[in-house]
Amino acid sequence: MRRRTAVVATVVALLAITGGAIAVTALADGGGGKGSTARGAGLPPATAPVERGDLSNGTQVDGTLGYAKERKVNAGTTGTLTWCAGTGSTIRRDGRLYEVNGAPVRLMYGTEPMYRTLKPGAEGNDVRQLEENLVALGYGAGLAVDDTYTAGTAEAVKRWQKAHDRKQTGRVGPEQISFQPSAVRVKSAGSDVGDQVAPGRPVLSTTGSERVVRVRLDVAEGKLVKKGAKVTVTLPDGTSVGGEVAAVGKTAKPGDDPSDKTPKIPVTVTFDDPGKVGGFDQSPVTVDLTGERRENVLSVPVNALLALPGGGFGVQVVEGGHAREVEVELGMFGQGRVEVSGGGLRAGTKVGVPKV
Repeated sequence: MRRRTAVVATVVALLAITGGAIAVTALADGGGGKGSTARGAGLPPATAPVERGDLSNGTQVDGTLGYAKERKVNAGTTGTLTWCAGTGSTIRRDGRLYEVNGAPVRLMYGTEPMYRTLKPGAEGNDVRQLEENLVALGYGAGLAVDDTYTAGTAEAVKRWQKAHDRKQTGRVGPEQISFQPSAVRVKSAGSDVGDQVAPGRPVLSTTGSERVVRVRLDVAEGKLVKKGAKVTVTLPDGTSVGGEVAAVGKTAKPGDDPSDKTPKIPVTVTFDDPGKVGGFDQSPVTVDLTGERRENVLSVPVNALLALPGGGFGVQVVEGGHAREVEVELGMFGQGRVEVSGGGLRAGTKVGVPKV
């Protein structure tokens, strides 16, 4: 069994160097025909079948359940903060985010910030955003959505203001609206009720309402993840759900653990069906990364490999009560197995392995 022990050490070293994908080419003939050596010794202590199927070299990593798109909501006017949305609440279009001097500031969807008072004659993408929201909320009947604030826009704004018991001026500014890309979830308060606030001062810390998983991946495992790659996430309650890699960081930094200075790459995973995802914010989860995948290949257990006298690798084929060594070429390693080819191997062929 010395050769089998030696090959395990060799394979481990090769895996460390190559990350799990090596190839062995032609070997010297050890007798008994090309690529095959008769073995006079006894049969191996155990056998395992050559299998045909899909092979992947993924890995399992720890992650943290959270929410997407963390950002701050700044005050749009000066005064006393009299109310703000509670931690953990989700605010959607036209919902109240906070109140200053008793006047609500409401959420509308848009990527352009609400940085000015919009009124007839104003032009720009923020005008278009406002009109899109007014139409979506049912206040913009007959309103043409464009970049120009017209009299029709002002009338739609007045209808919106009337519905919320605001003075019907036909003008709207940061003291009434905060544009955010989508619905938000309140992570924490940036100011306390009773505090004095002013434009640019944080009122709320928010995230998107979509659940995500954040992973800090060792640089050595970075090649296992690519944007769009499918993953499986095991949630705190033990259920498994599908997802995919949404983002892979480009800069490696040490992790949060002071005892582990290994450079890490930030990875963000989103879910195929976010509605199925529960669990508390910052809960630990497990992520199965698929990595490289080979379909319909022959494979054997890694511990079936032998280091052949002439160099390279082979397996011990057991047929008809006899054993013989067969030269093989190695492909991808994964799931405790290795892709093999050559030597006339086929699915179901028995190969020698150490006794368990």
